[in-house]
Amino acid sequence: MTTYVYETIPQKADEKPQHFEFAQNMTDPPLTQHPETGVPVRRVIIGGYGVLKKEAASSPPGQCGPRCGCHP
Repeated sequence: MTTYVYETIPQKADEKPQHFEFAQNMTDPPLTQHPETGVPVRRVIIGGYGVLKKEAASSPPGQCGPRCGCHP
């Protein structure tokens, strides 16, 4: 199971969204209502962690390419 972050959708201008976590399968559709209160909700997309690296063909193994952004 995956834990997703949801927030309530404010119904008034002075309301602030409330956040909560909910565990569900990746194949389950996103919630549209809070499971306890029935208030409308939306899933919050949060950043993950990952590193992608593409080495240039002319670079020795383990070194950055010419435009990698690591070097001035």
